[in-house]
Amino acid sequence: MKHLIILGDGMADEPIEALGGKTPLMTAHTPTLDKMATTSRLGTLVTTPQGYEPGSEIAHLSLLGYDVPSVFEGRGSLEAASMGVEIEPHEMAMRCNIICIEDGKIKNHSAGNISTQEAAVLIDYLNEHLGSDTVKFFTGISYRHLLKIKGGNKNIECTPPHDVPGTPFRECLVRAKCPEAEETAAQINQLILRSQELLANHPVNLARIARGEDPANSIWPWSPGYKPSMDTLAEKYGIKQGVVISAVDLIKGIGVYAGLKPIDVEGATGLWNTNYEGKADAAIKALRDGADFVFLHIEASDEAGHEGDSALKVKTVESLDSRVCKRIIEALPAIGEPVSIAVLPDHPTPCAKRTHSATPVPVMILTPGVEGDGIERYNEETALRGSLGKMDKDQFIRTFLSK
Repeated sequence: MKHLIILGDGMADEPIEALGGKTPLMTAHTPTLDKMATTSRLGTLVTTPQGYEPGSEIAHLSLLGYDVPSVFEGRGSLEAASMGVEIEPHEMAMRCNIICIEDGKIKNHSAGNISTQEAAVLIDYLNEHLGSDTVKFFTGISYRHLLKIKGGNKNIECTPPHDVPGTPFRECLVRAKCPEAEETAAQINQLILRSQELLANHPVNLARIARGEDPANSIWPWSPGYKPSMDTLAEKYGIKQGVVISAVDLIKGIGVYAGLKPIDVEGATGLWNTNYEGKADAAIKALRDGADFVFLHIEASDEAGHEGDSALKVKTVESLDSRVCKRIIEALPAIGEPVSIAVLPDHPTPCAKRTHSATPVPVMILTPGVEGDGIERYNEETALRGSLGKMDKDQFIRTFLSK
């Protein structure tokens, strides 16, 4: 039996007045997902352990069966693995967004979803003026980049920028959790302030402003950590050949530490305009080529939730259904071996809140030869009636891989 996880990042939501009191999952036209639901087992999954914030890094580690307190070392160190950046002893890595600040407030976490090409110019410029023997920036994708600091102390309190749109940025600057981390906190805050001076009139930003686009006028480092130590999924569950398909460095990095081979897809953006068909085809090809475990990650719904755009979020769910799930289901007969498929989000990203929540997520597992629950739709409400019940910790991944 082969296994495929289709992860709709942030796909779950809360009832929205503009959608008649329904969620995007309930509103969207999803004939493929609904047909799958009739022969699947449904349930819910707690993806945020107590004491943690519901970020994708926490949720993905959790749903893959990792004990988060034992393995989590910050988002930056995970993304570094995807980027091929080695974290040396005594080095701290951090996710480093390029964001837009307007009137002293965080307007958005993505600088209006700046292109990778534009961002690369800015990151090079920042390295030239802020980089040193101890500070180094690395270009990622779109607004998502990496900062590495030698001698940095991870005992600092950082605010994810997608959690605080509209908040004065000075209220969200880095704070030390202990006296030993005060120097690191001050160093990062100084980098933030200096970046604002440097980026304000950069030609890339002047051109963006002239086009009516948000300028990328500040860095925002967060989620610090050192190099993690993780068992691979092969060591944990006996997976022989696994791959991860994602446009997001964080997810690819988790995959690398989990022993999965990253597969890049041309036109995969990490946004709602991603290459859905290309990702589906990459998953199908991997299964045909011998992979026994495929983790297919689609970021689109999460970004729509952060934008607070419920209509766009509905569209992303429908794209997942018609351009990914339908394509994969139709290709299954040619795989030559039964494939068990799980569909789930990592966490909800409610449009009303424009950030993540820790509410348990709806899970659907379709396994050939295993009787389903006969539930006719897949969404947050129907999952509550499923035979899988409310799962926690490694219950989902062990249940999924048991057949």
